[in-house]
Parts: sequence; C-alpha cells; structure tokens
Amino acid sequence: MIGTLINCAAIIAGSAIGLLFRKGMKKSVSDTVMQGVGLCVILIGLSGALETQNTLLVILSMVIGGVVGSLIDINDKMNRLGAFAQRKLTREGDENNTFAKGFVTASLVYCVGAMAIVGALDSGIRGDHSTLIAKAILDGVTAILFSSTLGIGVMLSAVPILIYQGSIALLGNAIAPLLSAEVITEMSAVGGLLIAGIGINLTFEKNIKVANMLPAIIVPFLYFPIYHLFGG
Repeated sequence: MIGTLINCAAIIAGSAIGLLFRKGMKKSVSDTVMQGVGLCVILIGLSGALETQNTLLVILSMVIGGVVGSLIDINDKMNRLGAFAQRKLTREGDENNTFAKGFVTASLVYCVGAMAIVGALDSGIRGDHSTLIAKAILDGVTAILFSSTLGIGVMLSAVPILIYQGSIALLGNAIAPLLSAEVITEMSAVGGLLIAGIGINLTFEKNIKVANMLPAIIVPFLYFPIYHLFGG
C-alpha cells in the first residue's frame, strides 16, 4: 500500500500546484492548454493500444464492455458522484461545472494504464514500490496540467486510485497467477484505447462516454483463462 499512498499524495500535491496556476490563467490560455494536454493524452493512449497482439480481442472487449457499461451506465454514476462532491466541497459556481469532468477524466487516466496494475502487484507481492513511485511522478505532473484547466475535481481522483490500486496490492498474491504477460498486454491495450477516447474528449470537446466502456478492460482478464481451458 505504500506505493499507492505515494501515488495518491503526488496527485493531491500536483492538483494543489495546478490550482495555483488556474487562478491567474486566462480562458484563452486555459483552452489552448486543455487542447495540448488532450493531444498528449491521445498519444499516450494510442501508444498503449498499439501494443496489442490481438486486435480482434480488443474489438470484442470494447463491444462487450460497452454493452455492459451502458446497461449499468457507469458514466452517469461517476458524473453524479462528481456532482455530489462538487456540491459538498465547493461553493455554487466556483468550478464552472468542471468539477465532475475533472474527477472523471483524471480517475480514468490514472486507473486504466498498465503501470497501475503492474505497479500495484509489485508493491503488494514483493514490496517493490519503484513502478508506482515512477507512476506517482507522472501522475503528479499530469495532475498539475489537469487541475490548472479542470479544477479541484482532479484532486478527488486520488480516492478511486487508493481503492483500485490498493485492492490490487492487497489481493496481489491471489490474482497474480491470473495476470500473465499476455493478459496485462491486452488489458493495457484496451485501457490505452480508452485513454485515447479521453484525449479526444479533451481536445475536440466531444462526449464519448468512456466510463461506460470501462468493463472492456476486464474482458481480456476473463478471455485468456477460458481460451486456455477450452481452446488453447
């Protein structure tokens, strides 16, 4: 859990620094920075997605995950959670309706990458926190950029990171045998595609409901054990 706590602390600290920049930033500058960050997020996402060794599985994952996520409507629930936190933590109008967007965007970016999975496993099983510390540095810098344009909602993303990475770390010994290299590769590829979707939303002000596609990440985790049992 130490690595996860460091990661959360970096996000909180980065968000606090970003909020200082936000106060004196003109809207035209903020919009340009947002588009630049969005393009970088697209690059990060595509670089992960292109690592796939099984494009058909990625497509299957996105379809199945999209159906399941839409039925649950994860996107709406995350937005509702962000809106609830905004009402409790800010004065009306302070965040110009960006609180929920900041929370959802940052939470997705920080959770769906390979470093979150591999780093949490290393932290929980071997006590090696180096991957999560490296991730903490990256997330901290990203938090500065995100919070400077999206506000304090980015800081709240430390909570799902704590729950997600912390759970993987604590359950590391139990789930490690199921997370082979090929499973992590394809989970990361699907996650990269979702990150690219987030980048498109930021850059082009689209409304791709990326959160509704989150179950897609689990499909490779379920696919490979079934494939090796019956077809491999």
